[in-house]
Amino acid sequence: MDCEAIQSSFSACWQRFLACFKKPSEDKGQRRRGDRPETGAVSGPVESANPNDLRPLPPLPVEKAADHYTALYDYSARTEEDLSFNTGDTLEVLDKSNGDWWYAEALTGISASKRGYIPANYVAPVESIDAEPWYFPETKRLDAEKMLLAGGNQQGAFLVRNCESQKGELSLSVLDSGRVKHYKLKKLDNGHYFVSRTRTFQTLKELVGHYSRHSDGLCVRLGEPCKKMEAPQTHGLSYNTVDQWEIDRKSIKLLKKLGAGQFGEVFEGIWNETTAVAVKTLKPGTMDPDDFLREAQIMKRLRHPKLIQLYAVCTMEEPIYIITELMKNGSLLDYLRKEGSTLRISDQIEMAAQVASGMAYLELQNYIHRDLAARNVLVGENNICKVADFGLARVFMKENENVYEAKEGAKLPVKWTAPEAINQNKFTIKSDVWSFGILLYEIMTFGQMPYPALTNYQVVQKIPQGYRMSCPPGCPKVMYEIMIDCWKENEQDRPTFETLQWKLEDYFDLDVTSYDDANRY
Repeated sequence: MDCEAIQSSFSACWQRFLACFKKPSEDKGQRRRGDRPETGAVSGPVESANPNDLRPLPPLPVEKAADHYTALYDYSARTEEDLSFNTGDTLEVLDKSNGDWWYAEALTGISASKRGYIPANYVAPVESIDAEPWYFPETKRLDAEKMLLAGGNQQGAFLVRNCESQKGELSLSVLDSGRVKHYKLKKLDNGHYFVSRTRTFQTLKELVGHYSRHSDGLCVRLGEPCKKMEAPQTHGLSYNTVDQWEIDRKSIKLLKKLGAGQFGEVFEGIWNETTAVAVKTLKPGTMDPDDFLREAQIMKRLRHPKLIQLYAVCTMEEPIYIITELMKNGSLLDYLRKEGSTLRISDQIEMAAQVASGMAYLELQNYIHRDLAARNVLVGENNICKVADFGLARVFMKENENVYEAKEGAKLPVKWTAPEAINQNKFTIKSDVWSFGILLYEIMTFGQMPYPALTNYQVVQKIPQGYRMSCPPGCPKVMYEIMIDCWKENEQDRPTFETLQWKLEDYFDLDVTSYDDANRY
């Protein structure tokens, strides 16, 4: 090949190379890699390519998958920064950095296209099992029966929940002719679910779908999911009170007095004109605000479904306000005395189990209540019980090397207090267990005063001599045996709250264990 031919060939190759970098004509509607995409994802001007710059161009941005959630409950905005939504609305979560309150945009519903904060425990990922309207994972057997028997549910109403008797398994609870029947949902090694081994399903959703079309051996074909009860408590009043929880006293309006105690009064109130709360007002001089704030910092971190949630405080002037969630039926003591005739033995034992559950959590946190009694347990709808005022007794006492003595003017509740606490000022979780035994007595007698025939002085004298209250009329033997265990002289011989919880919950451990048994229920 001569020189001219070689030069001509090289020139043609070079022109083809340069053509790769020329901007495509607009009429062809093409865009070379590096031009601004129509979505605007790449910012800044597009420069002409330099044929001498052979570095690879950056990759086009990959769109992040949307973080979509389904609303499990209705929520009404409490602040201007909140977002209102209804059950079933779809939301896109934009920021989860605020912990229990997420920043989101409503994609459907009453706030569509608006943005604001939402409580994280009110939503679940779209298409997840938690978003299914029939999935009630943490519901106890007795609670499931209450919900299914409540108004609004029809024949075949159902829910799926965690099995109490065997961890990791599930139960199907179904309403049939005014009764609730329970089926164990078993799981094969390959992860498939079944009620009867003759038919298995890859997912719970498939199982529910099948039995919604055919009863196929169940007591009844599955109908509508169980109606949800009241929404759960939010963590804090709003996104901006979770950490900064000293709130403006003017944001609290006291509505009506609910009761009074040794250290102050309790009111039903409203915060920010939006949210019902309970407000405990402490008598001036009752406690040092700094002492209270130190303890309240700990109390606020204690979260459990069976503990009253501390929302906020007002300590800048007296009286000090303690703002908590509101329980509509007041103290357990008053509730037992007013509603005792309507309560069944199963209701009483369930209440006791709920208190034991809350106390078992405090036990795990190495936290002592110091004043456990029916007056310090609050009751909401459907006999929901929550332990209140945990930690306050500590602020009313002076600390000295882990021994707590009552401050001047503070009276020990003698009939609820363990002998070692009375005689040696020794308060431990085991002294709380003693008090729990007295609380059981209150529950089983519908709020009767413990040691009804004895004065406080007589109780202090007789307990060390081995005296214990006798079994209340109508009280099951197993319940009285639990009381006696709580009143062991040696505190180390008393049960843990964890043990007390499972003993009480075992009373209801009647889940159907097999498909055939279920059909004979």
